[in-house]
Amino acid sequence: MKALYSTAPGGPDTLELTEMEAPQPGKGELAVRVLACAINYPDVLIIEDKYQLRPPRPFAPGAEFAGEVIGLGEGVEGWAVGDRLIAVRAFGGLAEQVTIDAGSAFLLPAGADPVEGSALLMTYATTIHALKDRGELREGQTLLVLGAAGGVGLAAIQIGKAMGARVIAAVSSEDKAEAAKAAGADETMIYGRAPFDKDASKALAASFKEAVGPGGADVIYDPVGGDYCEPALRSIAWEGRYLVIGFPAGIPKLPLNLTLLKSCDVRGVFWGGFVARDPQTNAAHVRQLLDWWQDGTITPHIDCTFPLEQGGEAIRRLAERKAVGKVVVTMA
Repeated sequence: MKALYSTAPGGPDTLELTEMEAPQPGKGELAVRVLACAINYPDVLIIEDKYQLRPPRPFAPGAEFAGEVIGLGEGVEGWAVGDRLIAVRAFGGLAEQVTIDAGSAFLLPAGADPVEGSALLMTYATTIHALKDRGELREGQTLLVLGAAGGVGLAAIQIGKAMGARVIAAVSSEDKAEAAKAAGADETMIYGRAPFDKDASKALAASFKEAVGPGGADVIYDPVGGDYCEPALRSIAWEGRYLVIGFPAGIPKLPLNLTLLKSCDVRGVFWGGFVARDPQTNAAHVRQLLDWWQDGTITPHIDCTFPLEQGGEAIRRLAERKAVGKVVVTMA
């Protein structure tokens, strides 16, 4: 089988397509033929040794995928060869075959597109956990989404609308604004590229305030970080919830006096830690997502696909913030 391996720390150019033996399933595991693997920002970081997890090399990046069961390990029940599934693992998805813990996989609905399915778990499961459990978003409230044309951003728009919120999408270009509107955003705003000096930061804060309206944003969903954080926080509502999702623009330094003045909360969202601590609630969230996907309430937006040998280009497209929605690597 082929796998796209990280053999040394660095960017996408350091990845090597390699022939290797197919892994065999151990006790409680499934052997899976990968059909499609979605790319996420941790894939950008993990090959550069900038992620919190640093697996021994060589390893294949790729954390979420759709596949077909080709083998069962000892003690596995409830699965059969030929079943299609979606799953998340720490790394290893950019390969033609993987093994996974059987309890971590979810059955792909009959007839469902595996490319879309590969893009469902990390972004949408992170987001439903963020908005329901951490953000406590309620019907009629205002949700401000930063980076709203990325994978998690579009997921936040769709899930926010499914939960009955008014959704304001903040993006960096007109074409991304169109994508956000197509996903269901009630309104959009366009911001410039960081870094911002003091005057630019103040102007951005004013733009956020104008976009969300005089009541402020009840929930702010921030997968961007950096210089965007403080201006966005200044638009939060009284007792609002600011959700920290990620930092592709850098880790922000937040003046805590703002949280006092708005009596607001800054809440971290670590989906992987949540899954480990509360797998039953996560499974219920995934069942809801699958129902929404099947009835058309949510639809993963696929920016483009690449074959396995061009998996490095898929990671590069995400790293350069060119993607609108999810980038997926296919094995066929």
